[in-house]
Amino acid sequence: VQMLATAPAKETECRETIKKICDSFAVSPIARDVLETASAFSSKTGTDEPYFLGPADGVGSTGYRSSWWTQFYCILWRSWLSVLKDPMLVKVRLLQTAMVATLIGSIYFGQVLDQDGVMNINGSLFLFLTNMTFQNVFAVINVFSAELPVFLREKRSRLYRVDTYFLGKTIAELPLFIAVPFVFTSITYPMIGLKAGLTHYLTTLFIVTLVANVSTSFGYLISCASSSISMALSVGPPVVIPFLI
Repeated sequence: VQMLATAPAKETECRETIKKICDSFAVSPIARDVLETASAFSSKTGTDEPYFLGPADGVGSTGYRSSWWTQFYCILWRSWLSVLKDPMLVKVRLLQTAMVATLIGSIYFGQVLDQDGVMNINGSLFLFLTNMTFQNVFAVINVFSAELPVFLREKRSRLYRVDTYFLGKTIAELPLFIAVPFVFTSITYPMIGLKAGLTHYLTTLFIVTLVANVSTSFGYLISCASSSISMALSVGPPVVIPFLI
C-alpha cells in the first residue's frame, strides 16, 4: 500500500514508481497466466464479457472457505504475532505489577495473627482483588472497540466465525494474564506473611489467577458492548465497582 500510494508533495515521482510497478507486472508470468485464462474464457463463450471467478473450491454450506480449526489457528497465530510485536508493553505490565506488589508487600509487611493482623490481612486481600480487577479490566477494555471495523469487515467477508475470533484472541493473551497474577502473588504472599506452605500459596495463586481472568472477560464484555474506546473507559468503573463491593 505504501509503495502504490501517492504522496501529497511527490505526485510525479509516485506516479512514475507506480507505472514501473505496473509495467513490471504486465511482463510477469502471473500476468500472462491471467491473460491466457481470460482469453480462454472469451473464446469458449464467444463473447467479450468480463471474466468472473467461479465459486471457490471448498466453500461449504456454511459459506466459510475453511474449517473451524483452520480459522481458529489463523486467528490465534495473528493475535499471537500482535502480542509479540509489542514486547515493551509486556515488560511494562510485568514491571508495573512487580512495583505495585512490592508496595503492597511493604505496607503490610510481616503481619502476625492477632486482632490488628487479621484486619490488616483482610485489607491486603481486598487490595489483591482491586489490583487484579482494575489492572486487567483496563488492559483489555479498548481491544474490541479498536478492532471493531476490521472485525466487521472480515466477518461480512465470511473469513471466520465470531467464536473462533474471540477464542483466538483470548488464548493468545492468556500467558500474560497468567504471568501477571503469578508475579503479583509471588511477591506479596511471603512479604505480608500469609499462611506458609506450598499448598496454601498455590491455592491463593489459583484464586488470584481466576479473578484476573474473570476481570479480563468482564473487560472484553464492556469492550464489545461499547461503540468507542472513550465510551468503554467511561462505562468501565461504574460497572466494576458494585461487583468489588
